[in-house]
Amino acid sequence: MGSHGCVVGSCEKGQRIGSGPLEVQMCQSILPCHANHQGELGAGQLLKWMDTIACLAAERHAGTACVTASMDDIQFEETVRVGQVINIKARVNRAFTTSMEVGIYVTVQEVLNRVMKRVCAAFSTFVTKPRGTQKVTLRPLDLQDSAEEMLEHSLASERRRLRLYNEEAFINLMSDYYNLQEKGFVDISGLWNKKAIVPTVTTQLTRVESIELVLPPHANHHGNTFGGQIMAWMENVATVAASRLCGRYPSLGAVDMFRFRGPSSVGDRLVFKAMVNNAFQTSVEVGVRVEAYNCEEWNEGTPRHINSAFMIYYLPGPNGDRPTIPDVTYTTHDEERRFLGAIVRKRIRMARKHILYSRDEGPISVPWDRNNQVYLGYNNVAALTILAGKQDWEANNINERVGMYVHEEEDLLCIRVEMEVKTSAFRAFSHLADLRLRPCWDKNYLSCKEVEKADEEETVYHVKCATINGGKCRDFVFLLSKRQPCKDGDPYVIAIRSVTVATVPPEENSIRSEAKCAGFLINRVGHSTCKVSYYNQVTSGVLPYIEGNLAGWSKSMEDTAMSCISFLEKDLLTTVF
Repeated sequence: MGSHGCVVGSCEKGQRIGSGPLEVQMCQSILPCHANHQGELGAGQLLKWMDTIACLAAERHAGTACVTASMDDIQFEETVRVGQVINIKARVNRAFTTSMEVGIYVTVQEVLNRVMKRVCAAFSTFVTKPRGTQKVTLRPLDLQDSAEEMLEHSLASERRRLRLYNEEAFINLMSDYYNLQEKGFVDISGLWNKKAIVPTVTTQLTRVESIELVLPPHANHHGNTFGGQIMAWMENVATVAASRLCGRYPSLGAVDMFRFRGPSSVGDRLVFKAMVNNAFQTSVEVGVRVEAYNCEEWNEGTPRHINSAFMIYYLPGPNGDRPTIPDVTYTTHDEERRFLGAIVRKRIRMARKHILYSRDEGPISVPWDRNNQVYLGYNNVAALTILAGKQDWEANNINERVGMYVHEEEDLLCIRVEMEVKTSAFRAFSHLADLRLRPCWDKNYLSCKEVEKADEEETVYHVKCATINGGKCRDFVFLLSKRQPCKDGDPYVIAIRSVTVATVPPEENSIRSEAKCAGFLINRVGHSTCKVSYYNQVTSGVLPYIEGNLAGWSKSMEDTAMSCISFLEKDLLTTVF
C-alpha cells in the first residue's frame, strides 16, 4: 500500500505508540492528474487515499499487517476541485477481538479564503493478517478524556451491531417488498404515486464489463491488490453504467458499503461487472461485482468473488438542483431481484443514516402555560395537519390491517402507520385521545399521568417509557390537543408535541426526551369502521423506539399497531388509572 502527499501521525506527549486512538493525517493538493475531465477530484482517487490512511491507522494500533474487510456507507457532501487542498484524518475508534473500526474524516480547504468544508466521513473495518496459523488478538484502546473519543468508541459498538444485523435485515425486508410488489405498491418504475415524465430504460442496456490485470504498482506492501485500487476501478465501471442511463456525466453521491470477500494478488485478472439496479427520481443505484482469476482459473472459468458494492449517482444541476433521471425496468428474474434489492438498500441506508448520525436537535419543547395554550394548541394541530399532507410516502410493509410508510426529506424523517379498525371513528377518537389509556396497548409506555387539563381540548401529560438496550428509561412531557370534525368528511385530530412545564422537572433516573410532532388522524369509513393514521416526525428521543423497524430487524411497530387495533375493537372499561 503506497501513500500520496504528506502523511503524518500525532500523539500526546508520553502516550505509548499504538495504545490509544492515534490520528494519522494526509494533506494533498489536488492536481490535474487527480481530477476528471470536469476538473473535479475523481471519487476513485479519493477512495484510494481514504483506504490508504485508514490502513496506516489500523496497522499503527495493531503493530502488524492489516487488510480492509469493509467500508461502511459513505455520503459525499462536497465536490473537491483542482487547486484545493484535501485533508484526510483516520483513527481507530474501537478495537474488538480480531477486528477494529477506523473512522475516516475528509475535509477540503479553499486555499485563498481558508474556508474548510466537510467532504465525507466513513467507517472501515480492518482485520489483522494472521502470523502463520495464529490469529492476532487486538489490545483495547487506552482512551483519553476526550468526549469525542468516548462518543465514537461507544457508537462503534452500535455500528458493529448494525453490520451484523445487515444481512438478516436485508433478507427480511426483501420478503416484505416482494409482498408489497404483489399487492401493487411497488410499480414498474420503482416509485410510488409518481407518474413517469421521462422514458423508461431497461437495466440490461446499462451493463458494463471491464478487465484489469493486477501489476506490481497495484499491490500494497503485503503483496495483495491494494483495496483502494479495487475501489477506484469499481467506481470507474459504475460511473460508465450510470452514464449510459443518464446520457450525461453523473456524480457519485454515496456508496453502500464495500465488502471484501477475499484477496487477490499480482498477476490476477480482475473482472468488473456493473449495471444499474434501479432509479429513484433524482438518483440511481449501480451494482458492481468484482471477480478474480489467476492463469489456471482464467482457462477453467472458475472465478473468485472479491468484492461487491452499490453506488448511488445523481446528475448535478446548474443551481444545485438535481435533474430527474430516466426510470428503469427489468426483463429477467435476476434484474427484478436487483430492482427490489435497490429499494431495500435505500431503506437500510436511510435507517443507518438516522440511527448512526443522529445528533441532538437542540431544545424542541416550548414552555406551556394557560396564557399561550390557544397559540400552542393551534400550532400543535397545524403541524400534524401539515405532516399528514406530505406527498410521496413510500410503503415499507403492508398487511391486511396495517400499513407502514416513511417519508424522508433531507434530514427530516417521518413515519405513518395506517390501521383499519372495526369500531366507530368517535369511539376510536375517545380512547386514543385519553393518553392515560395508551399503556393498555403500547408496551413502550410504562405510565402516563395527567399533569394539567386546560380545557376539554388541551391536556398536558407526563409519560414514562421503557428502557432501551439496558439504559435509563425515557420520559416525555406532552401537550395533547384534540379536535372533532367541523364538517362531514373531516377527520378527528389528536395532535401531540413536547412542552415544558415547571411542575415536571427532569428526573435523575430517566432521560428527558422530546417529540416534535406526532398524533392520530381518524377518518370515518362506515358506521362501525374507521381508518386510524398515526404520524410521527422522528426525533433523537423517539428514534430508539422505532430504529428496529427502520433498519429491518424488528416489526415492533406493526405489533404495536395490531395491539392498538385489538384494544380499540374490544369492549373497553371506562376506568382509567
